[in-house]
Amino acid sequence: MTETLQIQPWDRLAQLIAAGDDEEVRTLLGQLPSGDVGRTLSRLTEENRTALLLLLGPEAYASLIEPLSGAQTRQLIEELSAEQAAAIVEELPSAEQADVLGDLATEEAAAILHHMPAAEAETTRQLLQYPPDSGGGLMITEYLSYGAESTVGDVVEDMIRNRERYYDYDVQYCYITGPGGRLAGVLRLRDLLMVRHSQPVSSVMRPPLSIDVAAALDEMKHFFDDHPFVGAPVTDRDGVLLGVVRRSSVVEALGEKATEVFLAVSGLIREDELRTMPVLKRARRRLSWLSLNILLNVLAASVIAFYQDTLAAVIALAVFLPIISDMSGCSGNQAVAVSIRELTLGLVRPYEFLRVVGKEGAVGLLNGLVLGLLLGTAAVLWKGNIFLGLVVGTALMFNTLVAVVLGGLIPLALRAAKQDPALASGPILTTVTDMVGFFLVLSFASVMLGLLV
Repeated sequence: MTETLQIQPWDRLAQLIAAGDDEEVRTLLGQLPSGDVGRTLSRLTEENRTALLLLLGPEAYASLIEPLSGAQTRQLIEELSAEQAAAIVEELPSAEQADVLGDLATEEAAAILHHMPAAEAETTRQLLQYPPDSGGGLMITEYLSYGAESTVGDVVEDMIRNRERYYDYDVQYCYITGPGGRLAGVLRLRDLLMVRHSQPVSSVMRPPLSIDVAAALDEMKHFFDDHPFVGAPVTDRDGVLLGVVRRSSVVEALGEKATEVFLAVSGLIREDELRTMPVLKRARRRLSWLSLNILLNVLAASVIAFYQDTLAAVIALAVFLPIISDMSGCSGNQAVAVSIRELTLGLVRPYEFLRVVGKEGAVGLLNGLVLGLLLGTAAVLWKGNIFLGLVVGTALMFNTLVAVVLGGLIPLALRAAKQDPALASGPILTTVTDMVGFFLVLSFASVMLGLLV
């Protein structure tokens, strides 16, 4: 009996692209689950992806790649000529334009901006001036704004007259501005249906709550936690309306930040590594992390070399060294993760060392007692030597305490030194806990050597 092999979507897509069948291409892409679009595009050749752009046109291609990760979007844009890339970037929301171009090399971004309409390119250049995770970096400039002298009828008439241009806007509110473009109020669309068209918008609008253009990501998170808004206006220090930040953009940015922290802790120097990138480029990035780890591990191993006579006399200690190192490392990494998260959310400041020591010290001591008791009991049951259990149990207890406290403090110290705590905390903590753990076990064993052999 022969089995029918189902053709993969990227193979089928490649066939349709080669045949130039744009209708079937659109049908196939429309049937793909959203999570499979990125995978399908990544399996196409660069030539096929360019041909796909020509088949679909810039607007449809932009809609296709907009939901993808920043890393994949950047890679797809880099494959195109500046003119082709500009045609796609024009179709993206303003915030997405800034994100894409901000990830590119300066020369590439400038070339794309050169091929964009002058007004749109200028808006994008202004957005590129703001940090990506700030109010200005996340805001969009597609919003509806009317002067305080307008009537409800003026607003309704403008929306009807420009309905095609506003169709792609994520409109939930209208913003009312006064002299100099200063934000004066917010007008919900539903309110337009409940009042006479002759009424001035100033009589219907609500007092505005806004986000500062320099607001950090954690500030915007707290804002949307406190207010059930879909979006919020962004203003400068003078109260001038600059754009709108959507709740969904803040949630997405928080998720990307968490992913970035995870990848950095895992040793990926940049958050945008994909397996479709050149092998040498990926290997070079990873080696910068791995080479550092070799040096740090040599330092930890030197402690064992110093106590090699003790280790040779009580060979059973070799079984417990990696256990103590690993368990303490796990405990310390938990504290690292909490500190990095609190730093990201603005819940702790780099100088609050004593607070972290107190909070983590209590947890480290309690967990160290429990883990030390468990490991010590296992050692006694295995070798029948209570002093061996005392040595390894006590060493694990103290090393857990050290690891947890250091795990809480290292990210704060690195942030205070303006270094990336996510990238450097892991290797520093691992080296210190290995060295301290090996030292505690072997020094305790050396003191009690007569009772262990």
